Amino acid sequence: MSAEEKSLHFIEQIIEDSLASGFPQDKLRFRFPPEPNGYLHIGHAKSICLNFGLGLKYNAPVNLRFDDTNPAKEEQEYVDAIKEDLQWLGFNWAEERYASDYFQQLYDWAILMIKNGKAYVDSQSSEDMAAQKGTPTQPGVDGPYRNRSVEENLTLFEGMKNGDFQEGSHVLRAKIDMASTNMLMRDPLMYRVLHRHHHRTGNDWKIYPMYDYAHGESDYIEQISHSICTLEFVMHRELYNWFLDQIYPESSSGSNDKKVKPHQYEFARLNLNYTVMSKRKLLQLVQENIVNGWDDPRMPTISGLRRRGYTANSIRKFCDIIGVAKRENVIDVSLLEFCLREDLNKTAPRVMAVLDPVKVIITNYPEGKEELLDAENNQEDENAGFRKVPFSRELYIEREDFLEVAPAKFFRLSIGNEVRLKNAYIIKGESVVKDSEGNITEINVTYDTDSLSGSGSEASKRKVAGTLHWVSIQHAVEAEVRLYDRLFIDEAPDSHKEKNFLDFMNANSLQIVKGFVEPSLSTAKSGDKFQFQRLGYFNVDKDSTPSKLVFNKTVGLKDAWEEKGKKEENSINNALKEINKYFKVATREERIAIREAIGETLAGIANYSLLQNSFKKNINNNKTSLLFAQLILKYSSLKTSDFEKEDVSKLYLMSLRSESTFVRSRALLNLLDLEYDSDFVNSFKEEILKLKSNPTKSTTERETEFIEQVLNK
Repeated sequence: MSAEEKSLHFIEQIIEDSLASGFPQDKLRFRFPPEPNGYLHIGHAKSICLNFGLGLKYNAPVNLRFDDTNPAKEEQEYVDAIKEDLQWLGFNWAEERYASDYFQQLYDWAILMIKNGKAYVDSQSSEDMAAQKGTPTQPGVDGPYRNRSVEENLTLFEGMKNGDFQEGSHVLRAKIDMASTNMLMRDPLMYRVLHRHHHRTGNDWKIYPMYDYAHGESDYIEQISHSICTLEFVMHRELYNWFLDQIYPESSSGSNDKKVKPHQYEFARLNLNYTVMSKRKLLQLVQENIVNGWDDPRMPTISGLRRRGYTANSIRKFCDIIGVAKRENVIDVSLLEFCLREDLNKTAPRVMAVLDPVKVIITNYPEGKEELLDAENNQEDENAGFRKVPFSRELYIEREDFLEVAPAKFFRLSIGNEVRLKNAYIIKGESVVKDSEGNITEINVTYDTDSLSGSGSEASKRKVAGTLHWVSIQHAVEAEVRLYDRLFIDEAPDSHKEKNFLDFMNANSLQIVKGFVEPSLSTAKSGDKFQFQRLGYFNVDKDSTPSKLVFNKTVGLKDAWEEKGKKEENSINNALKEINKYFKVATREERIAIREAIGETLAGIANYSLLQNSFKKNINNNKTSLLFAQLILKYSSLKTSDFEKEDVSKLYLMSLRSESTFVRSRALLNLLDLEYDSDFVNSFKEEILKLKSNPTKSTTERETEFIEQVLNK
């Protein structure tokens, strides 16, 4: 097998097998079939890259087909946005199609199915139909309208089409098998009555086809050879094939003239951590004004990513790296950010901007003097060239780049220490000016006149601790800078039972600051991308005007979330180690100090999943683990009700039975503070009474006191 064959993903292998079995290559045809009920998101990008990538690989047409069968949720705005996103990603479709193009044909086929005894009008309520359909372990039963005559079904169906009936009064169902082990085959819905305006057909139709019916038939009309969808449609494949069987001609005059019967294949969709992919939930964020529209740069929509500063190339590269698989998994959003950094690193010009400025005065630099210094645009691109950056006596630097008294390993500016200004001179901190509240307002420095970068002088070659970016105050251009971060603080915000995904919103996902940028950016246009040196990658937002520059932070130079995650994991692990000391120290004061230090650590951890996993992992018969889990209940940002009630009960029972008085005492104290109802606390009374009646050698007076308090609660 060649290296190229080995690299084929499983869908490519399916196509190769089809071709090897005699399927004509000129009959290969694919489609991307979005429903226009929202904006495309990063999950759709994987399907886009897959389908259009197959088209490019096999020189086959790829249709863009809008599955617009639900006018209650679909809008022209979404159609336009989807087309814009596809073009931005770099893909062109062969034909623009709509399921609504086929409404008459779908209706005619439904009539044929009624005549063939394969469909009927059901007049039950939705509740009755659900009950009649059975369960996964119990077969369904025939409904009272299943055996209506063909004539009655045709009359009712025409009445549905003509708008003679209210919504919900009748549906058309396929007549398949109410005892099927696949519940989707138990007489699924084909049509429902909807008195809604359609964005393309207006008010022409009062009935609309269901997705399962329309999708496969639309594939057949367009002669799609390989209908590729995500894994949740695996169980739908049997129904997909059944509907096709009702219209597919079994005989043909010749193999070359024979119509292609589409086949459905499923792949694992993209699941990304720190993100929600549900269009319903994304719509909720928009409708409740939690974000500023579908293209808010915090949204995982393609338009949001584009506005934030993502490149089409980085998204295509990301989809290529994650590949096409049959098994669901969760991809770390850091990989997407890595692909973006790699792309921007090659293409984004380096510029200087200061976002939290403090004034620097070079006291020995002549007043009124200006210089134009050479600055490299991008060291990764030898053709990017240089630009001129103005330098003067008064500059802005980042406030965090100065400390009056520097600790060890502080490689920035401080009194008595030297640093280099990027593309400029070496300066030395001399003194500061403070306001009445003690805040530094000015930093006085001196510069080495012979140390200009690139001048070739001995002084210019001198090594100093660090290099700072800066802007000349006289020439600086003021800008609004929007600092974006992840929208959610939890890695799986919509996966926790009894928790709303909105509970995990990141309160710091957007901060707006006033910054200053070098004058070369004064003519920057919407969509232009830059690296603000030492700060990250930024792009010009569409809100920007010639009189007011607006920049979005696209991504930092490093993965701050990975560093934060590792730091929090280390904090948890170190806190667990500290618990061991708790059992070894001699005095109560020492134990209190250890407990409070651990409590401070736990209170500072915001990662919901990390706390949940750590809590669950430490419910075991080890006294160290039990005490740690109790301290998570006591000190973490989570409430007791955030944990599974069964886990909390197990923890209390094991803790009350522990050999350690410290574990038992902490459990008793936590019970006193517990926000659960009294019935939950009372469920442990029997265990507590045992402690009272059968004290052990380790039982202390304090524990006895706590026992009485809980029993009297």
